[in-house]
Amino acid sequence: MTKVLGMMGDFAVAEAAKLCNPDVVAAFPITPQTIIVERLSEFVADGELDCEYITVESEHSAMSACYGASSTGARVYTATASQGVALMCEILYLVASARFPVVMTVVNRALSGPISIWCDHNDAMLARDSGWIQWFVEDCQEAYDSTIQAFKVGEDRRVSLPVMVCLDGFILSHSIEPVAIIEPTDKKTIDGFLPRRDPLYRLDVDAPIAVGTCAFPEYYMDIKKAQNEAMRNAKNVMKDVVEEFGDRWGRYYPIVESYHMDDAEVALVTMGSLTGTAKATVDEMREEGERVGLVKLRCFRPFPIEEMRIALREVQACGVVDRAVSFGSYGPAFSETSSTMNTGREGPLFRNFIAGLGGRDVTIADFKKMYEILYDDLKKGVVEQPITWYGIRKEV
Repeated sequence: MTKVLGMMGDFAVAEAAKLCNPDVVAAFPITPQTIIVERLSEFVADGELDCEYITVESEHSAMSACYGASSTGARVYTATASQGVALMCEILYLVASARFPVVMTVVNRALSGPISIWCDHNDAMLARDSGWIQWFVEDCQEAYDSTIQAFKVGEDRRVSLPVMVCLDGFILSHSIEPVAIIEPTDKKTIDGFLPRRDPLYRLDVDAPIAVGTCAFPEYYMDIKKAQNEAMRNAKNVMKDVVEEFGDRWGRYYPIVESYHMDDAEVALVTMGSLTGTAKATVDEMREEGERVGLVKLRCFRPFPIEEMRIALREVQACGVVDRAVSFGSYGPAFSETSSTMNTGREGPLFRNFIAGLGGRDVTIADFKKMYEILYDDLKKGVVEQPITWYGIRKEV
């Protein structure tokens, strides 16, 4: 059974995390994530959630607590944002390398400096090669559903990796949207979808093992190869989980979503909440007779190479919108997408739009201008300056 409630994205995530019945929650406040762990503390205090709720002194400590708890076979959850990701970065690598399926919500916020509490994706991109699965959600409903799916994917024995669910700070975390939540009384259904964790291994006094040991050169590379294979396996597991979740509750989230791409001449690739505005732009331009399309990239790690090739195979010009910057290079999503499409064969013209950093708004009018730029590239047959910082103030 489900019911629809109006709630902020942070509340929706907390509700989903509670439903998954974690054994341990490591909590530290940081804007705009704080509401999630505050809400979980209320659930614990009210007896709605039976877990070990650990208040820690920093994000580094939060992820360290997650590492220790997950090593015992516990189901573990935490949440953070921005500088919190930066501070816990050392331990992110340890959790992934130990194959501990911790689930963490990252409420995306720009990294300092200068200080900004508003949204962009540089915090998640800081950790894109740490070994964590990374999903970016479009709306509050997807944030709720993805939190539940994340535990099932990460804890699958074919994967056994941590999962990062990313939602845009303030734009989603503090916006109220209708969210269909699964009733707590529907325990049989949720338990059928998400049974208790069955770890590959765990710390046990009756069957002792060593965790976090030194790997000499004879072994290190083999361990990394196994970790990479687990990440590759995750893609097919995600597809299975998405299908099962959709069959139970009627909501499907492909790792790559094509929107009006069947006859599109030009297309944009987006991640996160920008996708909703971009879809509205496509609808308006389609009514005006323009053959434009959109590809929503939900899963950034593992990067869905084959699925992106299929989604963009017929398009003639493509703009990848990055809400992040890799200084001295292209945006992260652009680099991944363009390299995927141009591997020794002809592909579409590519342009990188850097937009929305530090919470700057990106409107329907802005997306229309991006499509116009792509059509101009198509007419010229070449992209003369492949990086466009869209929306820069003239006086800066």
